[in-house]
Amino acid sequence: MKTKHILAVVGAIVLLAFTSISAYSQSINQNRGSYLVEKTAWGHPNIQGVWDRRTITPLERPERFAGKPFLTPEEIRAYERASAARGDGRPLDSGRGGPSVHDPGDLDYGSNVVATGRTSLVIDPESGRIPPYTEAARKRASAAAKTRELRGSADSWTDRSLTERCLTWGIPQGLLPQAYNNNVKIVQTPDHVMIYTEMVHDVRIIPLDGRSHLPESITQWHGDPRGHWEGNTLVVESTNFSPKSSFRRSNVNLHLVERFTRTEDDMLRYEFTVNDDTTWERPWGISFPMIRGDQPIYEFACHEGNYGLLNILSVARNLEKQAAQ
Repeated sequence: MKTKHILAVVGAIVLLAFTSISAYSQSINQNRGSYLVEKTAWGHPNIQGVWDRRTITPLERPERFAGKPFLTPEEIRAYERASAARGDGRPLDSGRGGPSVHDPGDLDYGSNVVATGRTSLVIDPESGRIPPYTEAARKRASAAAKTRELRGSADSWTDRSLTERCLTWGIPQGLLPQAYNNNVKIVQTPDHVMIYTEMVHDVRIIPLDGRSHLPESITQWHGDPRGHWEGNTLVVESTNFSPKSSFRRSNVNLHLVERFTRTEDDMLRYEFTVNDDTTWERPWGISFPMIRGDQPIYEFACHEGNYGLLNILSVARNLEKQAAQ
């Protein structure tokens, strides 16, 4: 009887402990869901600061994780160990092969998957994969390739991309996790929000005063952004993208909607949805958390000591001379 009594007491203690742990975990999740966002002096949710978007989570879901939107804690640890074991400084699913132009020490993807444990940054569609290109987009790409083949792609520096010329990384490409310079700084005023990305020192000034978009005839590299608050979320809608812009083959018809939401003291959720029925078969979107950084952002002097563009044009001229001989 004593043995049964002891077992019953032990069982009750274990059950009580399990119940307490479950209640504590549920309390944490509820608190996260009801996080009280700090306000600015004028009453807007405070999303200011420097935010770090480094992650080894790939943009699209790898085939081996098909149908699996989230990793288990054990799978996260295994994935991070496998990425750390690579000698080229790239994440496990960087999608790149062959020799790198970068020293591994120059790369700074980070060492962790996103805090949500997702297997991809793309969350819509549920497959975690970017939708296929439309027939129109494939024809545009084919025509552009033929044009480059006929007249070359280095007649002038203007033939090179805006990224290669260190002018801009583009939107929303510049806010996706990259190989380095992954900081974002946000500054707020009552009427505007500034979003400054470290890569190529891109700056966007987003009005919050409800003004209309620019006429369709006026286009800009970063589009024409307009912001407003929906509860604790800053929503930024951008149209009027320049033909010189190119986010994964999309430009003038791109309609971009971004969302910035403070979910914890040290976490800012970034989301976007892109829509362009001349480029993709359906809209698609991403979501990932950025972590508060504790370091300042330094100027990214892209052309300082960089002879890449000069060398590209010089080699093109030499090849032309050789062909003419």
